[in-house]
Amino acid sequence: IFEEMQNSIEQFLNNTIWTEDNYQTEERINCNFIINILNEPSSNVYEATVQIVSSRPIFNSSYESILFYHGDREWIFEYYPSQNLEFSENSFNDNLTSLVSFYAYLIIGVDNDSFEKFGGDTNFKKAWKILNNSQNSGFKGWDQFGSRQNRYWICENYLNPEFKDLREAFYNYHINGLDLYYSSPIESREMIFENISLINDINSKNFNSPIINLFIEAKSDELTNIFKGASIDLKRNALNILNELSPSKSELFNKILQ
Repeated sequence: IFEEMQNSIEQFLNNTIWTEDNYQTEERINCNFIINILNEPSSNVYEATVQIVSSRPIFNSSYESILFYHGDREWIFEYYPSQNLEFSENSFNDNLTSLVSFYAYLIIGVDNDSFEKFGGDTNFKKAWKILNNSQNSGFKGWDQFGSRQNRYWICENYLNPEFKDLREAFYNYHINGLDLYYSSPIESREMIFENISLINDINSKNFNSPIINLFIEAKSDELTNIFKGASIDLKRNALNILNELSPSKSELFNKILQ
């Protein structure tokens, strides 16, 4: 049953036409849904957690930069043998297709944001529509009264004008920072430092916001490796900013000075 479930979800993700944009095969977004089944409280009903990871290639390199890294721990869904998974944009079918579709649009939106300023707006709005359709389902994670890191607040942050500067910094981090890293590493590090400084300023006013936590989870290892090769002054300045941004990851960030 689990092999069949895995195949059904893979086919659903890969064969559904999510956008009107035309993607070449090599342009398709690299992502993983790591589903951990915890319990089967009744027949064909499953309690699970899911880890979602997506990445995008960096110009002039074979490096893939993680864009989205998130664990969803509030998932109960039904799955029946030979069940046909179908996407519905305008109604709630079930909690399996709704969750997978919701994150598919978030993944596409974040990917588009990294290539075009506010390029993910259309995708985030579609994720919000799925969220609204799912709120009366009785399942956890879809409303504003649960965890502040749940689906509702993640999507709300991406659409909230208060975080537009962060989304612009996210775009600049990739286009004017990482994509230039292999041709101009010094200038690239300076640009990346400017943008994480801006994100830290936003964080000081919106501490523990999901959109900022998602950035930290996706980028902490990458940022550590980027600034290891910086000048000593930039290393120290970057370390101060990163420790302010995420004190819980100070042990990792301290490796910048090693």
